[in-house]
Amino acid sequence: MPKLRGEAFWRETLRSAHYVVAPMVDQSELAWRLLSRRHGAQLCYTPMLHAQVFLRDANYRRENLYGEACPEDRPLIVQFCANDPEVFVQAALLAQDYCDAIDLNLGCPQMIAKRGHYGAFLQEEWDLLQRMILLANEKLSVPITCKIRVFPEIAKTVKYAQMLEKAGCQLLTVHGRTKEQKGPLAGVASWEHIQAVRKAVSIPVFANGNIQCLSDVEECIRKTGVHGVMSAEGNLHNPALFEGRNPLVWEMAEEYLEIVQKYPCPLSYVRAHLFKLWHHTLQVYQQLREELAKVKTLEGIVDVNRELKLRCQEEIANQKEGEKPKEGLPFFHWICQPYIRPGPKERCKENGASGTEKCVRGKRALEEEEDGNSELLSKNKQKKKLRNPNKSFDPSLKPKYAKCDQCGNPKGNKCVFNMCRGCCKKRAFKETADCPGHGLLFKTKYEKSLSWQSSQRVIETPELSRRDVDVGETSVLKEADDS
Repeated sequence: MPKLRGEAFWRETLRSAHYVVAPMVDQSELAWRLLSRRHGAQLCYTPMLHAQVFLRDANYRRENLYGEACPEDRPLIVQFCANDPEVFVQAALLAQDYCDAIDLNLGCPQMIAKRGHYGAFLQEEWDLLQRMILLANEKLSVPITCKIRVFPEIAKTVKYAQMLEKAGCQLLTVHGRTKEQKGPLAGVASWEHIQAVRKAVSIPVFANGNIQCLSDVEECIRKTGVHGVMSAEGNLHNPALFEGRNPLVWEMAEEYLEIVQKYPCPLSYVRAHLFKLWHHTLQVYQQLREELAKVKTLEGIVDVNRELKLRCQEEIANQKEGEKPKEGLPFFHWICQPYIRPGPKERCKENGASGTEKCVRGKRALEEEEDGNSELLSKNKQKKKLRNPNKSFDPSLKPKYAKCDQCGNPKGNKCVFNMCRGCCKKRAFKETADCPGHGLLFKTKYEKSLSWQSSQRVIETPELSRRDVDVGETSVLKEADDS
């Protein structure tokens, strides 16, 4: 049977899916997909899988795709990141029997994608992308799809989408942000770009970006004309988003934990999901936040979840009539609701930065605070401060290290050459010298080698002489016997 393409693929294989759960690294695992499907999701993607690792590592395949068969988890699209056509296709061939399509990730904007040269950092390499999609379209028995980010220019984004369609892409997901728009710089996704792509291609298009509730989904479809809408962060904070509900957090958390009992996943995934679900509540109960971060077992996570539920129920029981949610939230913190990521200006205000300072300072905005006040430190440094109350982050108190004569890195305190280990190793090898401070003994080992070779020559000579004597004695004895 020939594989379906374009609109037919979306209607028949994907069952005209409108509500889609995004591929999320370590977050769209089987247990979460099943929870999302129970609450309105019609199509799910696996987490982004690394094609090279998937190809060589059987354990990686089993943990991410070859686990227990689950008929409920369909339709399903497996997403890969890759930058080599052969590797991508070989990995996809191993996955195609377990899914309904293979997706090529061209949208990941993170630094790991830049270092690995995949995701959104391939969007300028159109020849490579054409070869990857053409080969996959030819070899695979399931359709090939792509998830992209936009260029600043709408015209270039449209040409990009048309190129992918011409190469053989059967469905396109467009995230309406550029690769530079991430974290506190994310901003608002451009539905204008998405609408232009939808009008320019004949294959189905999914939209991604600005989706926090069901009304956003409906508005996006109306404004852009797309076939479906994909949600990532909105889904993580409210798995019932596609139902148009805002349930109690503990209802979703307890249901998810029950599914994890049946379909286990790494504890880090479970913890991350509960941090998202309980995000607003954990701002109120900081101690329980620390407990959730430290717990080492699934049973421990269940206990923390139960304690959060009890705290919220107690708060509800003591609630005054007419009381409104605090911190400007649309609902009380124990109700599933979106988390609006603060922009650069808001983040600066939170960190106490003035208008003359650099506003875009990222996650480590206040690492250099001189007084070491834990209220003004980054979350990572606050954790370190919690473990070691005497720790100081004042840069003026940091020890000053003497520099290597060669490269400027800190030198070894006992290095005979006044160098760092790397430079010392090169010089000691070149000069056949020793540096006890770095444990480099080239001269000593060379001398021992010469000594050993000399002793071997001394040993070999007596052995040969003895053999000659033995042979001589044998000959004499033989002659005596013969006579």
